Amino acid sequence: MNTDNPNSPESKKTEQPALEISNLKRREIQSPLIACLMRGFISEIGYEKAIEVASAAIQKDAIIAGKIMAGKYGGNTMKELVQVLRGVWAEENALEYTILEETSQRLSFDVTRCRYAELYDKLGMQEFGYCLSCNRDAPLINSFNPRMRLIRTQTIMQGATTCDFRIIIE
Repeated sequence: MNTDNPNSPESKKTEQPALEISNLKRREIQSPLIACLMRGFISEIGYEKAIEVASAAIQKDAIIAGKIMAGKYGGNTMKELVQVLRGVWAEENALEYTILEETSQRLSFDVTRCRYAELYDKLGMQEFGYCLSCNRDAPLINSFNPRMRLIRTQTIMQGATTCDFRIIIE
């Protein structure tokens, strides 16, 4: 076997997979450019319209992401959604949360610390935080499983002390 050839089938078996970055790190990298774009759009078309356009685009992206995650995690039940919570949303301690209920039909948890909110605050762009992050949650969850619905009455990003996630299967 010749493993000196980088194109040989044997050498391809040992290639390192592409490195993935956490959701939190992705937001940290994207945020300065997004803030610059948002401020530019606001100066041209006004705050309300800029937020409306950004929200629609972000929700479309979330729909795609939800479908991808269902495929990546091998299913779209509450069990896999909990894996998304732990392995994607809360990766690198991005969220501190308490699970209140976890059944095949319901997932209820409260977020008590949100490093996404802290990141936007640190970068001076807290005004865009809900639009850029929280705004994604409901469409992502619904595309992960079209029978799932997010019921949430408050977020840390909007000034509450907790985010109350209540996800049900209808």
